[in-house]
Amino acid sequence: MTVAGLSESQLLERIFPRLDAGPAAAESLILGPGDDAAIVASPDGRTVLSIDTQVADQDFRHQWNNGYRTTGYDVGWKAAAQNLSDINAMGARSTSLVVSLTMPPETPVAWVEDFADGITAGIRDLGATGCAVAGGDLGRGRELAVSVAILGTLDGKEPVLRSGARPGDTVALAGTVGRAAAGLALLESDTGFRDLSAGQRDLMDTQCRPRPPLAAGPAARDAGASAMMDISDGLVRDGNRLAAASHAVLNLNPAALRELTGPLLPASDLLGTDPMLWVLGGGEDHGLLATFPQDVQLPPGFTAIGSVEAPAPTDSTGVKIAGRPADTVGWDHFAD
Repeated sequence: MTVAGLSESQLLERIFPRLDAGPAAAESLILGPGDDAAIVASPDGRTVLSIDTQVADQDFRHQWNNGYRTTGYDVGWKAAAQNLSDINAMGARSTSLVVSLTMPPETPVAWVEDFADGITAGIRDLGATGCAVAGGDLGRGRELAVSVAILGTLDGKEPVLRSGARPGDTVALAGTVGRAAAGLALLESDTGFRDLSAGQRDLMDTQCRPRPPLAAGPAARDAGASAMMDISDGLVRDGNRLAAASHAVLNLNPAALRELTGPLLPASDLLGTDPMLWVLGGGEDHGLLATFPQDVQLPPGFTAIGSVEAPAPTDSTGVKIAGRPADTVGWDHFAD
């Protein structure tokens, strides 16, 4: 059965029961799906807000070159994960989200149900148990597209911005980098996904279902992080953004970067790719890049990878590796 065979209300009847993330999420939801708009609690008095979109054949493929077919569960999980990560990067906690799903009429109903299950599982399994699905919108279109708008709370604390890094600060990483990019390379490769090793399959899964370190954002805030951001477009590209916002240079340690290549070797060995390219330029792991004052002990989950420096009078802000400019390009949403 496809969505063309159901009315909007009939399809919603299949979706709503799948969007219950648990009792903790219900605490932030005053009025949920079913009315013209939802009503959510804002106990902090301030609301942290973000939105992300995935479009078929731009952000994912229905079927990859290695034979893997993207499931509704994958798309739902990733939609939750990338938005939860944006709130996390502010040192905040996600409280609710709304979903807009545009579908071609031939979209199977089972795919939509799987999508709803993926959103709920992503919220629950990633640890965002206080985040409720407050509602959304369904529509028809020529391409499959999903947008999620998410709200969060600072729990009475101050947000961690990109602009606070200062010379002498420690540059640190939480979560992973490069693994989703290695997984993407495997999806685009000629090696059938059923022939991949367990280590290679783990990398592919990181691309399809990323696991942002949601506990790390509030922990970094509480530890006194001076700046922080989600790594969605690559360590160098996003590091350049943080450096520009802070009018600083992020000087990364080559030895620390090499330590990050180990989990990528199963894909690197198969595809003949330098794993450092994935570490520096690969996005979509949704790890956290943060800076901490030198006298601050890094919170659990963070690893030091460099230091913040003031730019020289004739120098520009940005990322350097052992003092040399890093020129690796990350993901560009508008690139061909």
